[in-house]
Amino acid sequence: MAMAIATATVTGNLTAHDRQILAAVNGVASSLSFVGSGFIVLCYLLFKELRKFSFKLVFYLAVSDMLCSFFSIIGDPSQGFFCYAQGYTTHFFCVASFLWTTTIAFTLHRTVVRHKTDVEDLESMFHLYVWGTSLVMTVLRSIGNGHGHLGVWCWTQRGQTWKASTEDVFVVHFITFYVPLWGAILFNGFTYFQVIRMLNNATRMAVGMSERGYQLDSRVDSMKALNRWGYYPLILIGSWAFGTINRIHDFIEPGHKIFWLSFLDVGMAALMGLFNSIAYGLNSSVRRAIYERLDLVLAREAPKMVPWLIENQRPAAGKRTSFLENPRPTLATYFDH
Repeated sequence: MAMAIATATVTGNLTAHDRQILAAVNGVASSLSFVGSGFIVLCYLLFKELRKFSFKLVFYLAVSDMLCSFFSIIGDPSQGFFCYAQGYTTHFFCVASFLWTTTIAFTLHRTVVRHKTDVEDLESMFHLYVWGTSLVMTVLRSIGNGHGHLGVWCWTQRGQTWKASTEDVFVVHFITFYVPLWGAILFNGFTYFQVIRMLNNATRMAVGMSERGYQLDSRVDSMKALNRWGYYPLILIGSWAFGTINRIHDFIEPGHKIFWLSFLDVGMAALMGLFNSIAYGLNSSVRRAIYERLDLVLAREAPKMVPWLIENQRPAAGKRTSFLENPRPTLATYFDH
């Protein structure tokens, strides 16, 4: 009886069916983020040419996203131990995730705008900043919540199950998660704005001094990079805007849940890892490394396939064609466009 009452208070006015839908959405979205982040981690481990400092930061970001997604998958507010495990670990690794994005923005700004070359010497400071801040925020969160449910998924199901007042829970929640989150968003936005403005000015100067035939290519390449960087701050906004709105709504009307808002909150937050892996990880260097590795595999396997292809090919309209005419097609042929 007591368990039923506790579950009802945790889920607020959401029905059991609503909670099942949210759990399914969380599971699917978190799985996509886990796969996307895991792919970036795998690329970093397999391809030595990617192990540069800039991509090492992306690797740390992907590890944080992967672990955040993994623990989000196993969480369920109806299961106390798993909800605790999900709550503390997702809080820690989600905070670490968006803090790693600030180190990437800082590195880019320090290199492009300030023309410093000492960023690699700051790696230990980055680790202390990211993991230390994440740990402090998680510890403060646990102290503020007492014995309540935590975590991205458990947050959306939270009700009046704590001894602390609603105002205290709201304040602790915002201080330990949403303040660092929106601080990271503002920092990233300001930093990328300065980087984009700097490169825009440099591009105009370079185009003005270069030959006319080179102008278009230079401008197009620069705009591609600028457009890509401009999307980075939007990832955190898109992932957590609905969660922020939902938290504010919970504070104003703690006993009334809006299902569609909880749906967007859970789904978009769980997709953060996938968004990060696409924006930060799938860059030209990663694609080039994959294509080159597949080219080597194709070159090694092609001779084994030639006899079979020659035997089974069908000449069309009297014209004989042979695989030997192009014994080693490169992947660039198919992917350049």
